[in-house]
Amino acid sequence: MIRHPAAPSSRTRIRRLPERAHYDAETIHAIVDASPICNIAFQIDGGVHALPCTHWREGEYLHIHGARASRMFKALTTSEACVTIALADGLVLARSAMHHSMNYRSAVIYGRFELIDDPEKKRRSLQALIDGLYPGRWSSLRPITDKELNATSVLRIPLTEAAAKIRNQGVKDEPADLNWPAWAGVIPLKTVPGEACMAEDSVESTLPRIRLG
Repeated sequence: MIRHPAAPSSRTRIRRLPERAHYDAETIHAIVDASPICNIAFQIDGGVHALPCTHWREGEYLHIHGARASRMFKALTTSEACVTIALADGLVLARSAMHHSMNYRSAVIYGRFELIDDPEKKRRSLQALIDGLYPGRWSSLRPITDKELNATSVLRIPLTEAAAKIRNQGVKDEPADLNWPAWAGVIPLKTVPGEACMAEDSVESTLPRIRLG
């Protein structure tokens, strides 16, 4: 069993506005689960890259998948990486420009990815990706082939060395500005599914369930 450290490491400790920091597994897991996309920073041949990637969580690990021949995936298993996730929850409008802000949830994860080699573990992990976004959908799909599975890599990184930072509050104006005649408050932001557009050749007309946030 992987255990989260009792205190943050030197590179996960949040120094700017530390009162917004969270290091517990429950908070970090909730942020990982709330977003389907992360950004991964890594090095290849001395150059620094940061790329977006679909992710999902299984227990104490964040998982990603991609082409087996990917240069990025080869680099992630041989050197350290940094994974970031950010969710915008609200626009905070103040009476002065410098006090405008944003409510957000974010997480930063450090470590090294490892490859999942076992075909059945890989298959189950990909099922977790599909069913995590579309509950119960995996069982209705054409089974994945051995060729497809062999061409796909699944990597995971432990969520042990991680930190979350959250702002969830209203406007913080200077007392002298409270009577200034400008609207102040919070405008919530949410990700919601739009109207579905069914493929013309789809033989199934029932819309699958979708999990967002």
